[in-house]
Amino acid sequence: MQLEIDVMLDYQFAEAADVLLQIEVAQMADQRLIGDKLTVSSPEKLRPVAGEESIGQRTWAVGQGTFHAVYSALVDIDRPLIALDGLEAADPRDLPSLVLPYIMPSRYVEADRFEPFVESRFGDAMGGQKIMAMLDWMNREMAYVPGSSDSETSAMATFVQRQGVCRDYAHLLIALARAARIPARMVSAYAPDVTPQDFHAVVEIWLADGWHLVDPTNMALPGEIARIATGRDATDIAFMTIFGTAEMMAQSVNVKRTA
Repeated sequence: MQLEIDVMLDYQFAEAADVLLQIEVAQMADQRLIGDKLTVSSPEKLRPVAGEESIGQRTWAVGQGTFHAVYSALVDIDRPLIALDGLEAADPRDLPSLVLPYIMPSRYVEADRFEPFVESRFGDAMGGQKIMAMLDWMNREMAYVPGSSDSETSAMATFVQRQGVCRDYAHLLIALARAARIPARMVSAYAPDVTPQDFHAVVEIWLADGWHLVDPTNMALPGEIARIATGRDATDIAFMTIFGTAEMMAQSVNVKRTA
């Protein structure tokens, strides 16, 4: 599967401010970058830095006046489809050191507050079967409602409201998984069938000694997802962090299949 990706960001800065972009496709074993290009109207030279766990790349820039960023990429995805319900969960004591943080609560994922619900609702299932049960529950109970949440909405707020967007769905699944001591992390991504087209948030679950992609919104298949970055929650995977203030003038994301 090949995906062609085009991104445009157009912002206005009243005062100069540092900007940390995270929009470039990560080069990984199951997704090979055929080519990509990032152009930014920064008055200072761009400074790339590694993303979380050295997955993907963040890029420092400076926003001043009109800030324009354009990114294009062609990526080849070769990722086998694996049924989660046949995979076992690891004993938390056996988790690798880099995986261990992903069973802990984080800013938007209050996993510890979900433990009684997870035990009573999903306690009989194990490993991947438990994750599938959580996804089935979310499919029945949740409604995808654009504009129903904001940048401060946490997993618990989404659980109460029973609605949200991809960011909220991801936070909630991560909270449920971590409450069951199954590592889960958030992934920013591109995918062709996301409606409306935008930066997308999905989840990776640690099962059978590996990370497995899951989209709790059901808009993206694992074999058609191009990862940008991974992290504990939305804090770590934000496509654009502005250390100051700016006004969005225009923004677009277009992803299409080419093969």
